[in-house]
Amino acid sequence: MQALRRRVFKSIFPVSSSSYTHSLGALRNFHLASKHSAGTPDKLLPLGFLVTPWSAVQNRGAKVLGTDVRPGNVIQRKDRIYQVLKAQHTQHGRGGATIQVELRDVDSGNKITERFRTDEAIEKVFVEEKSFTFLYTEGDSVMLMEPKTFEQIEVDKDLFGKAAAYLKDEMKVNLQFYDGKPMSASVPTRVTCTVAEAQDPMKGITATPQYKKVLLDNGLLVLVPAFIRSGDQIVINTIEDTYITRAKE
Repeated sequence: MQALRRRVFKSIFPVSSSSYTHSLGALRNFHLASKHSAGTPDKLLPLGFLVTPWSAVQNRGAKVLGTDVRPGNVIQRKDRIYQVLKAQHTQHGRGGATIQVELRDVDSGNKITERFRTDEAIEKVFVEEKSFTFLYTEGDSVMLMEPKTFEQIEVDKDLFGKAAAYLKDEMKVNLQFYDGKPMSASVPTRVTCTVAEAQDPMKGITATPQYKKVLLDNGLLVLVPAFIRSGDQIVINTIEDTYITRAKE
């Protein structure tokens, strides 16, 4: 039995002989201590429990400040699980800043609006994130494919929010799952788009940079430098819908 424990322990914790002896002794003492403290000699804590990674038995959540709450996050509040749909920072003079958020109850689907202080501790629930390939959009649904298994999955377009406008063929997107259900979806933070309509650059040079609104091929309007023309390809920040740079040819 001792030899078996030694082999199991070494397979989990590959350490030197001296370290192994010390660690095994500490493990045995803890195991025996649990025996005597329990008062029931025949009910020991299982050895597997003692060597289980600490993180594996912790709650999958963490405290974040209200200012760090973002759309798509899943949070726990008042013993309910909510998905953050919208988050807007507001300033109330000397009263301090707050975050107004629109939440959707994961179980009931009901939506509520609440305000968080920027320094308020919020319980954020960790979600599982998986990568998929975008195939096509049909009505209010988006069809995705798991790149390794080629399994297809259909999700609501609303999961992408405003970012749905950036979806393109073969684009790699991420789905966030909670309790096995898709909660939100995201596109890459940098996407190349084509300028569909733009005014011709203004003649003359001014001391301050000039910007103008252009229409992208996905229907979005963004501000770009004055030298951008129709047909140009530009890189867009999909989180803020802002111009980054002209795409390299």
